[in-house]
Amino acid sequence: METLHLNKKSKISGSITLPGSKSLSNRALLLSAVAKGTTRLHNLLRSDDTARMIDALKALGVKLYEDGDVMVVEGIGSAFKCSAEKRIVLDLGNAGTAMRPLCAMLSISEGCFELTGEVRMMERPIGPLSESLKTLGLSIEYLNNPGFPPLLIRGGMVNTHEVHVDGSTSSQFISALLMSAPLCGGLTIKVDGDLISKPYVDLTIALIEKFGAKVTRQGYRSFTVAAGDYVSPSDYLVEGDASGATYFCAAAAIAGEITVNGIGEESTQGDINFLKVLEKMGARVERFKSCVKVYKAPELLGIDIDMNNMPDAAMTLVPMALYTKGKVRITNIASWRVKETDRIAAMVKEMSKLGVNVNSGEDFIEIDASVRNHDEVTFDTYNDHRMAMSMSLAAFDRDININDPECTKKTFPDYFGLFSKVCE
Repeated sequence: METLHLNKKSKISGSITLPGSKSLSNRALLLSAVAKGTTRLHNLLRSDDTARMIDALKALGVKLYEDGDVMVVEGIGSAFKCSAEKRIVLDLGNAGTAMRPLCAMLSISEGCFELTGEVRMMERPIGPLSESLKTLGLSIEYLNNPGFPPLLIRGGMVNTHEVHVDGSTSSQFISALLMSAPLCGGLTIKVDGDLISKPYVDLTIALIEKFGAKVTRQGYRSFTVAAGDYVSPSDYLVEGDASGATYFCAAAAIAGEITVNGIGEESTQGDINFLKVLEKMGARVERFKSCVKVYKAPELLGIDIDMNNMPDAAMTLVPMALYTKGKVRITNIASWRVKETDRIAAMVKEMSKLGVNVNSGEDFIEIDASVRNHDEVTFDTYNDHRMAMSMSLAAFDRDININDPECTKKTFPDYFGLFSKVCE
């Protein structure tokens, strides 16, 4: 396993251009595949997660090819149509943004499909989605543990057009149903429980509407999607990754300034609101149409904040506690427990190596770094890209080592190259 050494950093300055958003890239790939017409996807993220989706679509008979920096997808104009005689096995790694939407789309397609992935994917729940699909009369079988992949799906037709789904574990379940809804004759989706990560549902709705879907809604309690075909918008520009931007913006709030290209005032991603969190903590932020600028806080303040709507961005706040006046307390993040790793447990273990005081519970973490050691530290990353990127911020406090830095290939392959470019 590779280990990356980072010398202590004193400042960040300059500008970066973000890779495309993972969430938008995988959604756009799937919608382009089932739409009528050919779609040219600009600024598509090239990463392990998107490679899993691309390979799956090719296995399902979709034609995709690269034209320079553009990914061209020739849509089939419907749900997938494959022979039921042969089981198609799709290895989706640990890509939740591939597993959940494909589960829903394949359940209304023709064919027999097995969805599998890495060991951690077998531990990530899919039951709320698959059980909801079963209530529509669709065939999904658990091949190992009930409620978890791997899955065997025999595609078919729905026998009703209303479904209930629990929203308290992952918003991806609602997004998956929304994306498949037009092609199964329309669907009313009723959300049970408190929906987490609401901005990701907004992002999904905006994208399916871009491809021609018609959606009406009652807040976040009910969504009705009309029957119809998806139609390619011909060209679609994938926004820069707002989640990936948080690490550089946080670094600027700690120690300098940065211009981040690829996100701006019109971003559809919920994690763009991390900038408001930085402003509450004392940083100065300037917003433009296609970029943002963040400047060091005169004094970086601690914060007690509910991050239910931004669970990925919330991780960036954890190492920021090393530089704040006062504690950092992050609440309503139970979803961390079922991500690429148990992120609450992982953060407690890694931050404790710094000698800080860390408290946690089922859905919160609190860090008080007023007392800490100053030793060089080696961080484990648990095959979790966000653990690696978040803990890089500790390099403004001391020399650090990052085990398995290549895990960032999941969403941000050149993260440490860019980090080294703008931090010194």
